[in-house]
Amino acid sequence: MSAADPSSNVALVAGAGGIIGHAVCQELARQGWRVTALARRPVAGFASIQADLTDARGTADALRSASGTTHLFYAALNPDPDLATEAERNGRMLGNLLDGLEETGAPLRRVVIYQGFKIYGIHLGAKVPTPARESDPPHMPPNIYLAQEAQLRRRAERSAWDFVALRPDVVVGDIHGNPMNIALVVGVFAELSRALGIPMRFPGTDLAYRQLVQFTDSGLLARASAWAASSERASGEAFNVTNGDVFRWERMWADAAAHLGMETAAPVPLTLERHMADKGPLWREIATAKGLVQPDLATLVGWGFGDFIFHTETDVISDVNKIYRHGFRERMDSAASLRAALDSLKRQRILP
Repeated sequence: MSAADPSSNVALVAGAGGIIGHAVCQELARQGWRVTALARRPVAGFASIQADLTDARGTADALRSASGTTHLFYAALNPDPDLATEAERNGRMLGNLLDGLEETGAPLRRVVIYQGFKIYGIHLGAKVPTPARESDPPHMPPNIYLAQEAQLRRRAERSAWDFVALRPDVVVGDIHGNPMNIALVVGVFAELSRALGIPMRFPGTDLAYRQLVQFTDSGLLARASAWAASSERASGEAFNVTNGDVFRWERMWADAAAHLGMETAAPVPLTLERHMADKGPLWREIATAKGLVQPDLATLVGWGFGDFIFHTETDVISDVNKIYRHGFRERMDSAASLRAALDSLKRQRILP
């Protein structure tokens, strides 16, 4: 798995239009890899394959141009409110992609797949023992990550390739069009508050405001991905990947508000998905006045993701000692990560 000659590595990044996949494409290209983006729409700056991974035959046909793939980075996601449907569909999507690569004769050596803190059951209301460890026992399925990992384990046993699972938590990045982008949730909420002449008030519960939580910077995760793709020691392992620090929203919210030039006040718990439903016209006014690239608020922000984050009333902390022991030791200041993402979103005219 030596990365001595990155140009010999041919990456296929599934879900390349998302917050994880896009960062992975950029980092691998920076390191000299040959990169192909796989998504429903073309990804600017990269050779792109468009495919619907739920369509097995269509996926296999689309992958004919990816016959040189040596490494698959799988960040594709097709969510569903029904957990059983979500698990079955996403497991099948991964299987369709692996079948397609096998059919085209790709010399696949490693798969890097992305999981998340939900593998520990937080979305089911579990008070996850913290820091959560990769060795913690699984919960009763269905779970999208368990379904995908079962696909990988079955296939890896009879294949020349192996796999590595990376487990980030709340990913901080600077793209739009992805519903799970906390920087966009914070930034858009702040600008709507500014336009209404009110303080930037944390829209979650008092308890969530004071829990210990964490971020994973998308750039750090991309560099961890390149490491996971090339490290012999990583083979067959799962690794938590976070910035390595923890914070309370009580402090982070104040820091973000100060960076954006906003005042704060005591939290007021909202169900953002419902409470922001009437804010579309206001955002369109802001976008028109400021020349922003996306005037459609419903397309821009996933308020439901914000609701989940801002109403989590338990500590969310991952143990990252395992990945440090195996050789990836990068850390990052989470407040700096959020500030950088907000600044980048402004430079791109996604935020004013």
